[in-house]
Amino acid sequence: MSAWSEKVVQLLRRMNSFCSAGSSRDRCFRFEVGGAQVGWVPPHVAPVLARYPDVFLPPQGAVVSLCPRLDTPKTRSEAVDGVLQDLRQQDGFTCLRGWRDERYSVMPQFSDVPLMWMERAATSLFGVKRYGVHVNGYTLGDGGVVNMWLARRAVTKQTYPGLLDNVAAGGLAAEVGIRHTLVKECLEEACIPAAIAARARAVSTVSYTYDDEEGVFPESQFVFDLELPGDFRPTVGDGEVQEFYLLPIDQVKELLATDDFKPNSAMVVLDFLIRHSFIDPDTEPCYQQFVAGLHQTL
Repeated sequence: MSAWSEKVVQLLRRMNSFCSAGSSRDRCFRFEVGGAQVGWVPPHVAPVLARYPDVFLPPQGAVVSLCPRLDTPKTRSEAVDGVLQDLRQQDGFTCLRGWRDERYSVMPQFSDVPLMWMERAATSLFGVKRYGVHVNGYTLGDGGVVNMWLARRAVTKQTYPGLLDNVAAGGLAAEVGIRHTLVKECLEEACIPAAIAARARAVSTVSYTYDDEEGVFPESQFVFDLELPGDFRPTVGDGEVQEFYLLPIDQVKELLATDDFKPNSAMVVLDFLIRHSFIDPDTEPCYQQFVAGLHQTL
């Protein structure tokens, strides 16, 4: 195994840590809403939730659930939000310092009707699955030579400041469509006009689950490829990016094995390299590990 391959395997293991032996999974409580599992409550969070008996039932059989009286999306959302606002004031969970006033839908599967919504910054406390949209922006030169646009995140970003990222990406907020999010993020982050962004092709999803001191992070990214005109240059829009680079695909590949890349964005680029045959199963011994690591679901 080459040093590059080993680095990429390590990245995938880290981003799928919740699925590996020794993770917190065996000690987590299933989070159920309306009888359906929608997440995983970490062992250090469950006792805190027990302080709010009007909202959460005492853990039963490794399950944390809401009180039966909370039987509509509205009542559930409002009751849980009240708890989260209180916990935010207590400053006991560092993840709540990144409060965004952005609602995420809570449901067992993406296609299901949401059972409630939850503040984005709090989702890791309940292991609620988060969805997002990532765009691979690239150009085709003479002879089909591929170059990729990468963004350098602003140093003021709450998460992964200063690291390399896809040309545009963003979380999928409650009641907002995938295509709408794509066009919005392209315009806001990279000043890519809607007419160009609309050409993006839905090509894949990248799914993984990791855990750390802030909780459990099951995530799935809807991946799009967007061929940009050769004379078009993304420009900084809303300040979430400090700079854009157009790089040869070989250089992009090498960057994946560094600490300079936002981890889930590196996975999205790895998926691009595999789908476009820049990584070949005849020459890459870890090919199957790569593919499996990009599509892990609980």
